[in-house]
Amino acid sequence: MSSFVASRSVPFVSRVAGHHAKEILARDRARAQKIMQGVNPHGPAAFHELRRRGVDVTDAGVTYTASVGVGSPATQYTLLIDTGSSNTWVGADKSYRPTSSSKSTGQRVKVSYGSGSFSGTEYTDTVTLSSSLVIQNQSIGVASTAQGFQGVDGILGIGPVDLTEGTVSGNQPVPTVTDNLFAQGSIESDSIGIFYQPTTESGALNGELSFGSVDSSKITGDVTFTPITSTQPASLYWGIDQQVSYGSDTTLLSGNPGIVDTGTTLLLLATDAFQAYQSATGATMDNATGLLTVTQAQFDALQSLFFTVGGTTFELTANAQIWPRAQNAAIGGEDGKIYLVAADLGTSSGQGLDFINGFVFLQRFYSVYDTGNSQVGLATTQFTDAETN
Repeated sequence: MSSFVASRSVPFVSRVAGHHAKEILARDRARAQKIMQGVNPHGPAAFHELRRRGVDVTDAGVTYTASVGVGSPATQYTLLIDTGSSNTWVGADKSYRPTSSSKSTGQRVKVSYGSGSFSGTEYTDTVTLSSSLVIQNQSIGVASTAQGFQGVDGILGIGPVDLTEGTVSGNQPVPTVTDNLFAQGSIESDSIGIFYQPTTESGALNGELSFGSVDSSKITGDVTFTPITSTQPASLYWGIDQQVSYGSDTTLLSGNPGIVDTGTTLLLLATDAFQAYQSATGATMDNATGLLTVTQAQFDALQSLFFTVGGTTFELTANAQIWPRAQNAAIGGEDGKIYLVAADLGTSSGQGLDFINGFVFLQRFYSVYDTGNSQVGLATTQFTDAETN
């Protein structure tokens, strides 16, 4: 079964957008402030209840790209994977190449993003995500103008169909790639699984996106599902309730609401929880990077962080709590220094967003974003306890 499921997966490259730790932290905090204000909600509740015209994929601290084929024969395009929008389009960098499967609908299409936009013409075409994920007659946008998308050819929008409303002239929603995969019998459910392989290399294929089912070959335990939190603003995103403890006797958060977010780089904790973590670890603030740093002796004594979600406790080891030492120079750090990846959210707990489990957390686990059932799933992987950092 696992090979059957794996064939429904698309490999991707993940990249941290910032080049200095202070820039990474500033991006993460700015994103957190937008979430705190309920800007551009993109969780299951928001999909069902709200409409929006803009998303913030261009503001994300971590970006994900996949090679996607369009046409017959297919031309390969490098597309930005976006869980917060639903239009798929090409033409930002590499021009669209019509083939025998291409058909213009004559409709205009336009989408605005956080700091970018595109406009052009709607076509239907064959879209190939993998050998087992071939979509016939998929609506795509062909850009005549695009802003804010350097280095990519467009977007693979994997959010829900609601978000396409108003983007194509005529104002009717257009089926998304996920809708059509389901309608054409290629996948069984409206969910997405994300798997990461921690790497110290830049630009390497280091992740996999699974459509419609969990890739059982990538997990080492059962998936624990937990419903979307009822507390706003976290409830408008991929929000969950979780308890966070440092070691066996220091509780940082007690069943508080927050979000799981692929677009945030660091592990952000409410100011009071962050201060308790800093005190427990003995870490000091590094002025050059804005991150906490520990000595080798403190790292040797660093205890695990424990995240209790849906009745299951997930362990973030000491190694998982530090920035990859081989990449210190890339963030403006010093060789040999040890930097922690937990950072201050910038607001105190009790405001409906007490944590953001970002990329540094998610790369140690398999995560499932189940729109159909309004829930988030987590499972351990072979890299949960990796010593790569």
